[in-house]
Amino acid sequence: MPAKPAPIKKSPAKKAAPKKEEKPAAPAEPAPAPAPEPEPEPEPAPAPAPAEAAPAPAAEPAPEAGGDAAPAPAEEQKPAAEPAAPPPPPPEPEKPKEEPTSEPVNLTLEDVNDTTLTVKWRPPENIGASGLDGYTVEYCRDGTQDWVVANQELIISNRYAIKNLTTGDKLHVRVKAVNPGGPSAPASLEQPVVVREIVDRPRIRLPRSLRTVFVKKVGDTVNLVIPFQGKPKPQVSWTKDGQPLDLKAVGVRNSDRDTILFIRKSERKDSGKYEVTVKVDSLEDKATITIQIVDLPGPPSSIKLVDVWGFNTALEWTPPKDDGNAEITGYTVQKADKKTGEWFTVLEHYHRLNCTVSDLIMGNSYSFRVFTENRCGLSENAAVTKDLAYIQKTGIQYKPPEYKDRDYSEPPSFTQPLNDRAATMGYTTKLLCAVRGNPQPKILWMKNQMVIGEDPKFRQITSQGLCTLEIRKPCTFDGGVYSCKAINPHGEAVVNCKLDVKAVQVPTDK
Repeated sequence: MPAKPAPIKKSPAKKAAPKKEEKPAAPAEPAPAPAPEPEPEPEPAPAPAPAEAAPAPAAEPAPEAGGDAAPAPAEEQKPAAEPAAPPPPPPEPEKPKEEPTSEPVNLTLEDVNDTTLTVKWRPPENIGASGLDGYTVEYCRDGTQDWVVANQELIISNRYAIKNLTTGDKLHVRVKAVNPGGPSAPASLEQPVVVREIVDRPRIRLPRSLRTVFVKKVGDTVNLVIPFQGKPKPQVSWTKDGQPLDLKAVGVRNSDRDTILFIRKSERKDSGKYEVTVKVDSLEDKATITIQIVDLPGPPSSIKLVDVWGFNTALEWTPPKDDGNAEITGYTVQKADKKTGEWFTVLEHYHRLNCTVSDLIMGNSYSFRVFTENRCGLSENAAVTKDLAYIQKTGIQYKPPEYKDRDYSEPPSFTQPLNDRAATMGYTTKLLCAVRGNPQPKILWMKNQMVIGEDPKFRQITSQGLCTLEIRKPCTFDGGVYSCKAINPHGEAVVNCKLDVKAVQVPTDK
């Protein structure tokens, strides 16, 4: 090997070590990793590995190993030749390079017809510190690699329409994001697109508010927007009650996506069923819209004063001839005293065709009028009674009504019978039952079919139909069958029970 004469130049090797400490060598210093392991120096290491990795260990222990054996200079001979040249200066820190963004995402086909192709996409996920300048859209025919830039200048929008294409071409489309770092990787459509008109079945998307009767007042503006879809551009036509529209009274404006029916100042004659038809070739879709223009109703046709009695007046009237093209929701009745002539409302939102007006003042004369009401409000005019209702000042004679007396009489009956009982000798006991009847029945208590009468041993109580027989300190002789008998002019009733009186048994000592 040519490095063997290195042991003769031992002193330069010692000087090389301090130089290496002053300035680190950039290219040759990935090996200082073994520097903290100088201990295994006396052991012979394999020649190829330490030959490159030993510069640092050989320089540091050199002053200590001046009298070492021959293996030490053998390790130093390789690093002695390398540090002979001055190490290059450390490179200056490089400025961060500007990198392009990631590719745009979600590139999809939005629309296509016979000359135009429209795509849309989402911004890149990673834009970086350099920002985003715009996008370029490119396309090429299927089977070729001749990419054509569709936009001459960068675009900021995430949507672009490629125009002036040839019908029938099969194109690949891709989009790149551009920033100071250059264009990004392209985002491409998965499948090539054929440039042709796609026939889409026409469909009217009628708003929910127009699926029922559309009501407006006379003089209001009607502006109906009916969206639809279909390709190519559908043909739109309108009819009213099966007849073509009068374009002098009704305006129609059509676009690619909707049609507008406009009436500047509506009248009642504009009410009816309007039908819109959207047609593409032989396919069509229809929708019907019912428009109702309403107005204030007319007054009731007639009104009549039917009767006057006491402080009351009865009125009747007939429905109006003109309901204002809307349902009649009620009537308002007013009265006016002849002396003052001021009108006061008696009834509002009244639904019947007759009423009774009460609480009129004695000696006054009254006139009445009735207004009709619908969803637009009260009629401008009212139907007024021709005759006056005069409340006379006659004296008031009260005749109480005659009522037939109700017959509440009924024979006696027991609602709660007597129950058999067992009593202990020497302990007072009671027998209870409940009876009803009209007139109030007379109560008789009996023992073994014998009337008890005024025997002081027994106490008889009758209150609110509850009959009680109290037997004071009964003995065995008081046992038997007890009866309660209720009697009134309409009949009688009897209930029985059995009473057992038991003697107290005193235990005897054996």
